[in-house]
Amino acid sequence: MWRGAIQFGLVTIPVKLYLATESTSIGFNMLHADCLNRIQMKIYCPHHDAVVPRSDTVRGYEWSKGRYVVMTDAEMDAVPLKTVRAIEIEMFVDAKREAHEAQFVKQAYYLEPDPMGAKAFELLRQVLADQGKTAICKIVLKDREQLAALNPFDTTMLLTTLHWPDEVRSHTELNLPTAGITVKPAERAMAEQLIASMTGEFSPADYRDDYRAALMSVIEAKVGGEEPVPAQRVEPTKIGDLMAALEASVAAAREARRSAAAESAGDAAVTPSSDTADADQRPARRRRSA
Repeated sequence: MWRGAIQFGLVTIPVKLYLATESTSIGFNMLHADCLNRIQMKIYCPHHDAVVPRSDTVRGYEWSKGRYVVMTDAEMDAVPLKTVRAIEIEMFVDAKREAHEAQFVKQAYYLEPDPMGAKAFELLRQVLADQGKTAICKIVLKDREQLAALNPFDTTMLLTTLHWPDEVRSHTELNLPTAGITVKPAERAMAEQLIASMTGEFSPADYRDDYRAALMSVIEAKVGGEEPVPAQRVEPTKIGDLMAALEASVAAAREARRSAAAESAGDAAVTPSSDTADADQRPARRRRSA
């Protein structure tokens, strides 16, 4: 969806940009309530009192009340700014530092180098990975310059666009009732135990969009003429029950870990020995060779 180059110092690496994510959310169409036919979104011109095709529209900027300057695609591409066709690296920072600024993240893109820039691309990727660095850069996407972070990602690199500081709302106006709240040492200790018992390695493959699955089950139930089962509401923990809730949570987390460990041990016990496994796999390998 974009073609240009990574630039830092005197190094230029030709690359292409591809969206790294896609939406899997369930989509709905807008229907007319009377007949349940799909409605159409039309572009209306109040001056001519007519519906106009999208091909008859142009991009305009209102520079004065009711007065516009028209910008064509060619003129947008000709804006005199290096980042229109370049990922301009401004500086390098520690990747761990950047990880704490996830609230600025907007969209992620994969990078693919052109063959002539493959070696320089791989060199930059390896150095960023080995040194734990993130490249902070700027790029023009969707008719606007964007702040971005460039990071190594497996065998490629990932460009993540970031919000500009003035786009991030301040949290100082929130009503945060931290003043006057006293946390007892016993409550803190129990919370630390709970967090420790729930600490592990994050694996994205272990997670899925449960809301999408639940919504799909409701849709399928309605299609089948069934009444969907209402969701259970979770009540907030009362202040007086906080310690009891923490103790119960720690006990449940420990039990879950013991069960998981026992299940893993059981799986290991029934796993065939390496000799047996090799013997079982040899015919399969011969078949693949054949």
